[in-house]
Amino acid sequence: MALMVITVSGIGHAVVTGVNGAIGRVDAFGGMQGRPDGTKGTNFLLVGTDGRDGLDPAEKQLYHLGGAPCHCTDTIMLVHLSADRQRASIVSIPRDTYVRLPNTPGHSGAGAVPAAARPTPARPPLTTHPAKINEAFADGGAKLTVHTVEQMTGVHIDHYLEVDFTSFMKTVDVIGGVPVCTTVPLKDSYSGLDLPVGTTTLDGGQALQYVRSRHTDGSADLGRMQRQQKFLAQIIHKITSEKTLSNPVALTRIARTVLGSVRADQGLGTTDLIALAKGMKGLSASSSEFTSVPLSNLDYKVPGIGSTVKWDSTKAGKLWAAIRADQPLAPPHPKSPHGGVKVDVDPAQVRVKVANGTDTNGLAATVQKALKATGFVTPGLPTTAAQKADRTVIRYDPRWDHSAKSLAAALPGARLMPVTGLGPVLRVTLGADFTKVTPVSVAKNSVGENAVTGDEVVCA
Repeated sequence: MALMVITVSGIGHAVVTGVNGAIGRVDAFGGMQGRPDGTKGTNFLLVGTDGRDGLDPAEKQLYHLGGAPCHCTDTIMLVHLSADRQRASIVSIPRDTYVRLPNTPGHSGAGAVPAAARPTPARPPLTTHPAKINEAFADGGAKLTVHTVEQMTGVHIDHYLEVDFTSFMKTVDVIGGVPVCTTVPLKDSYSGLDLPVGTTTLDGGQALQYVRSRHTDGSADLGRMQRQQKFLAQIIHKITSEKTLSNPVALTRIARTVLGSVRADQGLGTTDLIALAKGMKGLSASSSEFTSVPLSNLDYKVPGIGSTVKWDSTKAGKLWAAIRADQPLAPPHPKSPHGGVKVDVDPAQVRVKVANGTDTNGLAATVQKALKATGFVTPGLPTTAAQKADRTVIRYDPRWDHSAKSLAAALPGARLMPVTGLGPVLRVTLGADFTKVTPVSVAKNSVGENAVTGDEVVCA
């Protein structure tokens, strides 16, 4: 988040120079061996730790932060800024990823054994132990965390940024809070999160509850990563769409708060920050893309460790290869020769039922016929909704979220509403805002199977 604020706000030399000395520094690369070659563009490893120094007892109680920190990484993201500075690719790495770490704490040479997806895996060290990737920080700090990620991805990390709970809250507060939206209530007794349906502007403490929550539904850490990605997309949208950041006084206050509350590698200096800010001035929600590492096993049991997740070696390999080649993960949906748009899931694999929530007689039948014509499977007869609807809504089981996105491409402006337990058939209720069915066809070249651009996940 701090990286996004720094790069898209257009900070200047005077601002950065004034706070450069206040940035906390950490040795993230010194003495490391066997590192991958550099790539086009710039790669940041952004980690969020569970450090809570600076919070008073009342804040810890209010935001459910009373437990002892594990001194591990609560969040890990690899952020790739393209060489032309026109795209930011953010990849979430599950903190429960299975790895093997060296037995010697602080070791920075022969690091973790790749759990998946590396073109030429390094020879594993003789003394290692199984672990989750978030333990790397506790064992060897920033250096072992960086090396572990590099060995697993084959991606050369250029810079390291570290944010703890306190600095996260300060950053959210200084930009005036961040709006988030939800179509279902979100409540988590563990983090204290309690959000109603609709859009809510969160302050720093509430935002921390939102991005840390793992118990709002059955998706656990994977759902949490999706919320973190949506939150980052909202920050980019807020910063690039509000005029307040053209105010030099406001910008100086924001930059000083952000830069003064993060820890960075020793090589990230004033010149780098200014170059990044200038190069990324054109970044917007639509030119940022978000995905997470594809997984093959969501519950890989390890004695003494518990449940971990394992990467899908083939799909993860393609993802990291695209990062190394400076290629987009979620390419824009180009028009097809037949006038449609490209989608990731073949409509022939998507089953849809349509209900009419408008005053237009026969509209559901017309829409269902149009969806069938563009390839969707439409079992059963169209129906009439129990009540009128202002907005077209697609209800879907979260397990079929990729199918729902393909259907949403065919129904521009439709709102996606996850309903746990709904099953494989997607339900469309047509609202007064309905305009047309757009033809779609399956894309053959999408790298990230769950990659989305920021404009697809920000609040409407």
